[in-house]
Amino acid sequence: MRVLRVALDQMNPTVGALEGNADRIIEGIRRAQEAGADIVAFPELALTGYPPEDLVLKPEFIADNLRQLDRIAARVGDITAIVGFVDSDGSDIYNAAAVLQQGTMAGCHRKFFLPNYSVFDEQRYFKAGTDWKVYTVRGVEIGVTICEDIWYPIGPGTFQAMAGAEVIVNINASPFRVGKYEQRHQMIATRALDQLSYVCYLNTVGGQDELVFEGASFICNQDGRRVAQGKFFEEDFILADLDIDAVFSARLHDTRRRQGSLIPDELWTEEHRIHATPLAQPRNGRGLEALAEQCAPIPTGPAEMYGALVLGTRDYAHKNGFKSAVLGLSGGIDSSVVAAIAADALGPENVYGVSNPSRYSSEGSKTDAMQLAENLGIELISIPIEEVFEAYIHTLDPVFAGREANVAEENIQARIRGNLWWALNNKFGWLVLTAGNKSEMAVGYATLYGDMAGGFAVIKDVFKTSVFALAEYRNRSAGREIIPHAIIAKEPSAELRPGQRDIDTLPPYPVLDGILKLYVEEDRSSSDIVAHGYDPATVGRVITMVDHNEFKRRQAAPGIKISTRAFGKDRRLPITNGYRDLPDTK
Repeated sequence: MRVLRVALDQMNPTVGALEGNADRIIEGIRRAQEAGADIVAFPELALTGYPPEDLVLKPEFIADNLRQLDRIAARVGDITAIVGFVDSDGSDIYNAAAVLQQGTMAGCHRKFFLPNYSVFDEQRYFKAGTDWKVYTVRGVEIGVTICEDIWYPIGPGTFQAMAGAEVIVNINASPFRVGKYEQRHQMIATRALDQLSYVCYLNTVGGQDELVFEGASFICNQDGRRVAQGKFFEEDFILADLDIDAVFSARLHDTRRRQGSLIPDELWTEEHRIHATPLAQPRNGRGLEALAEQCAPIPTGPAEMYGALVLGTRDYAHKNGFKSAVLGLSGGIDSSVVAAIAADALGPENVYGVSNPSRYSSEGSKTDAMQLAENLGIELISIPIEEVFEAYIHTLDPVFAGREANVAEENIQARIRGNLWWALNNKFGWLVLTAGNKSEMAVGYATLYGDMAGGFAVIKDVFKTSVFALAEYRNRSAGREIIPHAIIAKEPSAELRPGQRDIDTLPPYPVLDGILKLYVEEDRSSSDIVAHGYDPATVGRVITMVDHNEFKRRQAAPGIKISTRAFGKDRRLPITNGYRDLPDTK
């Protein structure tokens, strides 16, 4: 029985931290060797972190990355290590995977398919690879691919499998979005079935600016069955024994491989078809105990979303040198959910809530904020803004004389609060978190330089209706009331004028979020949205608000992407834009 022991090191690199990432990779190689693994793999661009963006336009960065790869290779003994790095041929650079064995680079796979959509800009940076190889490791034929390579029905993994590869190792830096895991798993299972091979899907984990990578690495066998599953939202070390004889048996019983090939003839030349580069002879009689299948639980629904937000917040803070965070606690649902996420991410002792009551703050909002802080175990600081607000009004009286109060006075209050939060940042070094949600950011229901004034926008990509779901989930997961029921049940209000309610300015949130999902995330036309049953006048009003507030979103703090289309580096529209698609309301 041929068995290959594979280790997938689901690590959390930091972009640009070349030496630290290399140290972490070397430690992973040592751990894999001690576990008796034949192969250990590390994620896509594990050495540089992903995405390195314009760092790769610096020649010295490329050179430093290659020097660290040499240092890693020198530490590789009787094992094969697959490491993501930036390769260079002297005239261009590549997103690549080094195949390291016995102190040298035995081979290198350069990524074929470079994504250039959504948050990806790889064609801006890299040249596509064209060469593929099949390696022999312990008598087993191995193929190596990188991320997007595996998403195409015909790609380097197909060529490798047709040339004899029994195991495809696919290294990734695939960002999280809600529901993406099941799509990935279905795709990988299909590739494994089509290729009649094991497919080892290794994903990076961690937060990087607006992106979160959930890890969740897994292995599918030749039947498409998941035989190993890594953890979500944390580092993991997945070990699995692969039954290679089962692949051979499956191929004997499947006639498809004998009926011809869809691979172009030019890709069957010897230049592209290196059958076997011997890396080591089969190792017999190792005396290793067989491994049990390693399958971590798979979160769904709000649990999946909440885990991503906690990881993204933790890594943004820690990787940028922040130990603690501060946010305004208004007694509303948004700031309550952000406070809970921050407490889970950084520890309650490192989160500070600030209550900034004004003449319009209800007594319930103040007491709700106090109860939330007590439930979370975070410190609540009270800094009333009434005297400062009075000073602003007095100063502006000569200019505002004879004019009714309007949004100007409302926004002054929000901007006073933002100033105070940043004063705390300057004095104590606390990261300022904002609590604006996607619904508000979409329609501009937020104050520029006020409640938008923060270092990190935790729920920037979470619709208001999902914020309520997160609050309910957090309470269920704790088995007690963390976010007070009064906060969840109260009618949303900015409390910047007497009797103010969100519904006075916006459609009901279920209606608003339904329209926004179609318009913002799916780019549906106004007529399509109306055809879904929405009132034409409401659709026109929402679209107008979205289009008119691009300038606000361009100046917003970065926030965690969890959807198919997030504001920021994902959805990119011009600020100066004369195009309007509005429904006919006649």
